[in-house]
Amino acid sequence: MKKILVTGANGQLGSELAVLSSKYTNYEWVFADRTQITLDNLEILKMQLNEIQPDIILNCGAYTAVDKAESESELAFTINHLAVELISIYSSLNDVKLIHISTDYVFDGTSSIALNEDAETNPINIYGASKRAGEMICLEKNPNAIILRTSWVYSKFGNNFVKTMQRLMQEKDSINVVNDQIGSPTCAADLAQTMIDVIEFPDWIPGIYNYSNEGEISWYEFALAIKELGGYNCNVGGIPSGSYPTPAKRPKFSLLDKKKIKNTYNLDVPHYKESLKKMFV
Repeated sequence: MKKILVTGANGQLGSELAVLSSKYTNYEWVFADRTQITLDNLEILKMQLNEIQPDIILNCGAYTAVDKAESESELAFTINHLAVELISIYSSLNDVKLIHISTDYVFDGTSSIALNEDAETNPINIYGASKRAGEMICLEKNPNAIILRTSWVYSKFGNNFVKTMQRLMQEKDSINVVNDQIGSPTCAADLAQTMIDVIEFPDWIPGIYNYSNEGEISWYEFALAIKELGGYNCNVGGIPSGSYPTPAKRPKFSLLDKKKIKNTYNLDVPHYKESLKKMFV
């Protein structure tokens, strides 16, 4: 029986994989939180990987505090770059299949068309730069790895935009949401299923792939969809990014083109609104 190691077990994606794992009993699942896989201490990480001896690694663990990364760049790069390097080397030397999760924040947001996997990267914040460094070192040290770039991830688990909106719309009469950042949300349950579909696929085809739900929207439009599905009475206003300054800049446009993963792995990608309904069941 093949052993799957999931890093970042307590995160949104790790939690969704844990839910799905009960359906895939043909694998031995190891869900590692920060105590079992230490991404910020490379010596310990090396020992942990040798101890667990996985056949497949789903690297969902990452430093994801986008604004905090601006003042914690060393930690962000340790986890998102150096730990990825170590995992990539380990997986290459031991013939371990590796799926590594990356982000739309590797782009600068100046595009006006959906970004494919060959689009030029140019991160505009520390988080994005650390994740791009992780992508490059991953493919350099293990050309057989698969990288999944995703965006705007939400889930019933953890903290995310959807849960924040649900709470605020019940607490407040009105809220304002940024209306000039364009992309598409990703239901973590869909992404988790996609990762398993890739593992189960007859062929392992390495490289970078984009995955998010279908649809092209702003955060403001996403909030309106949440309001509609939740039946909330809260008034939602749209504001430009400049009215809501943050320590880290965000890409203005980061819509991902999903043709490659759909064609390669014969996948159907749900529309964001269909997946969003799961948050209200």
